[in-house]
Amino acid sequence: MASLSVVLATYNEEENLKKCLESVQDLCNEIIVVDGGSGDKTVEIAKQFNAKVCITDNPPIFHINKQKAIYKATCDWILQLDADEQVTEGLAAEIKEKIKNIHVNGYWIPRKNFFLGRYLLKGGQYPDYTLRLYRKGKGKLPQKSVHEQAVVDGKCEYLVNPLIHMADTNFKRYIIRFGRYTDLIAVELKKKNNKSLILGIQYLLVLPPWWFLKTYIRHKGFMDSWQGLVFSFFSSLRFPVGYIKSLST
Repeated sequence: MASLSVVLATYNEEENLKKCLESVQDLCNEIIVVDGGSGDKTVEIAKQFNAKVCITDNPPIFHINKQKAIYKATCDWILQLDADEQVTEGLAAEIKEKIKNIHVNGYWIPRKNFFLGRYLLKGGQYPDYTLRLYRKGKGKLPQKSVHEQAVVDGKCEYLVNPLIHMADTNFKRYIIRFGRYTDLIAVELKKKNNKSLILGIQYLLVLPPWWFLKTYIRHKGFMDSWQGLVFSFFSSLRFPVGYIKSLST
């Protein structure tokens, strides 16, 4: 039977990590945690689940630590998770079955995102496919962009059962994550000619209404009640906020 490593990069995730690891403790053969120097009980919780823990720094592009965890995995397959994600029973059973397939090197997993009291099922947010399960030595992260997917060498297929993402359980947590993502957007823009008039018009005037109309109207975000409105509005603001930050830092 194929073996499975669960790998995570963490930083101050004591509120989420226990439920995440509980959801995979009967699924995997090992747990690898690369921690960015947490100041809370994250490492202590990880060790309670017999995780192999490596403590390092906390780079802005957190995919760097995720890739470190991937390198440390020793099993046949790798499932890369975030601490605020949970594997459902249906997904666990599906993973056990699918990793027996010798002709596939990776699997896209649908993800349900929890946002301020409900799962977003419209607005282009479900199924939020993410490439997280791949054969060891066949998948890696480019480590360049905040929203990047893994790159897998070989055939990939899609799973049916969802991964639960408890991303934004309250507005305070959302604002913290919003600040982190817009900081990374600013870093990416500074690598370009961020003071050009065309780029400024694009990020200040074109992309915000385009994104809002796309998610709220075209992809029916209005069907997700007031949470759908808040998501569409604030996610459209990441463009001007990221651009302004790129000019001021």
